Amino acid sequence: MVWFEIVLVTLTLLTGLIWLLDRLFFAKRRARAEGLLDENKEPVIVDYARAFFPVLALVLMLRSFVAEPFRIPSSSMMPTLLIGDFILVNKFAYGLRLPVTNRKVIEVGEPGRGDVAVFRYPGKGPDDPNTGADYIKRVIGLPGDTIEYAGSTLSINGQTLEYTAKGDFSGNGRNAEMNGASRLVEKFPGHEHEVLELPDQFADPRGEGQWVVPAGHYLVMGDNRDRSDDGRFWGYLPENRLRGKAFWCG
Repeated sequence: MVWFEIVLVTLTLLTGLIWLLDRLFFAKRRARAEGLLDENKEPVIVDYARAFFPVLALVLMLRSFVAEPFRIPSSSMMPTLLIGDFILVNKFAYGLRLPVTNRKVIEVGEPGRGDVAVFRYPGKGPDDPNTGADYIKRVIGLPGDTIEYAGSTLSINGQTLEYTAKGDFSGNGRNAEMNGASRLVEKFPGHEHEVLELPDQFADPRGEGQWVVPAGHYLVMGDNRDRSDDGRFWGYLPENRLRGKAFWCG
């Protein structure tokens, strides 16, 4: 979440600045005043800054450049990821990026077809209140790909994918909303994953069509094809909105 990053960066910079200024200027003044009443006592704010800065800096580094926890808020990635699941996001899989701005500073890697990626939602327009929120979807189309989705079947560059039925989905709690949906194994070249389909319910014809993915963009979809607000509805995902790759679920 962007607001959390802003708060974390602000607190890290503030505590670091207080600690640095004290070390450069005020600590020396207190040392010269040693023995003169309480003139040499370290201020409480400096004590807190010295204690919290290393912790905040470590958390910021780990969260920004190594791994970030993420909780699944919706059913859009079922059955792969259920509502309430916690995942870890590899923050350097798609390049090292600065916190808050998400600006890439070091090239490391690029999304692969089938990756489960976390990104900042690009929005449907200037008035979309969810713009900038963290979303999670599966990468379906890479730059230059032609993607077609029709009749609950996906085609990539003219190749229709194969599907194998695995029975009906059964879940508990909030996940029970998809009970009775069909579980299918969608077979990508060199990769397989499950998807959910409700062909007779909730289908939105706007989710069908053909897309040619432009350079610097990706087409992403949820595995719960009839309950996912994804690239079929709001367009292509710009590369600069990527946050990382999901790599662990618990």
